[in-house]
Amino acid sequence: MTVQSVTIPLPEAIYLRLQQTAQSTRQSFTDVVVRAVQIGSPPRWDDAPAEFQADLAALDRLSDQALWQIASSRQSESEAALYQELLNRNANDTITQEERRELTRLRKDADLFMLRKAHAAALLRWRGHQTLQ
Repeated sequence: MTVQSVTIPLPEAIYLRLQQTAQSTRQSFTDVVVRAVQIGSPPRWDDAPAEFQADLAALDRLSDQALWQIASSRQSESEAALYQELLNRNANDTITQEERRELTRLRKDADLFMLRKAHAAALLRWRGHQTLQ
């Protein structure tokens, strides 16, 4: 990994807090600052499965209002019921090949749906909004 050096002015209170944390945890000041930046950075989308990364990356450019809509959205009851029915059939080995393909599609859609909700909520928190945990 390439390392870049950055010089930034820090308010004295922040500097002292980071310095005290470094001393009390017996870590270098640099390690504490890097960790603080990592924690305070926007959520990463590149840790998600490759097939979902473009969708999650696009959320970074959305307005807060659009992110709130995604974060508070709910899966349709009919789709959730179908997904559960197909899961049951799959568990009981009574699923057809066509239903198995539908189950795969529904699982992928559900995974993307939940990842989008979680990423939108994380972005809202990073932007300073309070969200439900």
